[in-house]
Amino acid sequence: MSDAELRIRPLEAADFDQVWPIIRDVVQAQETYAFDPDMDRASAWKTWVELPRATFVVEQDGQILGTYYIKANAAGPGDHVCNCGYMTAASARGKGVASAMCRHSLQVGRELGFSAMQFNSVVASNTVAVALWQKLGFAIVGTLPKAYRHARLGLVDCHVMFRSLT
Repeated sequence: MSDAELRIRPLEAADFDQVWPIIRDVVQAQETYAFDPDMDRASAWKTWVELPRATFVVEQDGQILGTYYIKANAAGPGDHVCNCGYMTAASARGKGVASAMCRHSLQVGRELGFSAMQFNSVVASNTVAVALWQKLGFAIVGTLPKAYRHARLGLVDCHVMFRSLT
């Protein structure tokens, strides 16, 4: 799937009917995000849509295939570094959706005035994501030993990943 076939746009409230199942499934799998696996729709809305600076969806032919948010990674003197979270529908994994979202977010981050992007906790066993982020210019700048309780693998490491936007 090429980026040309995908449309990335700001999330609208009506989109959440398709976004919520993506979030729910990813969170319940307990393989990539340190969110409560019992997260309900209202909490997901607040976490994914209300709190971030902006939230986007990726769609093709009216079907939402993924979603991401962008926000400041920290407050005050750290607010020049942004953070993003990306989730892809299970049916769309391996088709370039996460790559398209990340490339889009790098541009949005620049447009919003951020000078860098940081991922605080990339689960090391998520080797596809780690490799993709590295391909897109992120470096592993730290590893947190056994920082994630993976549903199948037990305690696994997490990486802090970083790249400049300038």
